[in-house]
Amino acid sequence: MPFNRVYIDNEPSRADVDAMAGPLVIEFGTDWCGHCQAAEPELREALARHPGVDHLRIEDGAGRALGRSFKVKLWPTFVFLRHGREVARLVRPTEPGPFADAFAQLDPKEAT
Repeated sequence: MPFNRVYIDNEPSRADVDAMAGPLVIEFGTDWCGHCQAAEPELREALARHPGVDHLRIEDGAGRALGRSFKVKLWPTFVFLRHGREVARLVRPTEPGPFADAFAQLDPKEAT
């Protein structure tokens, strides 16, 4: 799935996320966050290399249930899920290595 440029504010429920099949990256942040903007190119490139990975870009903030259910404290936070289960998490990544490692966790065969 291509990179989603827009943060959505109509977030799915945690139950819906937990029921999603396949690999998924949920990105929590906002469009005005400088850290989020800085991480965007690395995420965009990683998603281009992994077209089978879905991407949800969720606008986060106080009172947002999905972010709280994942205990998001800083933006951006990237939660990597495989069949609804968290396999990796990145918080404010600043270099490409962590993205490669996290995406490899979505498909362990890629890490070999």
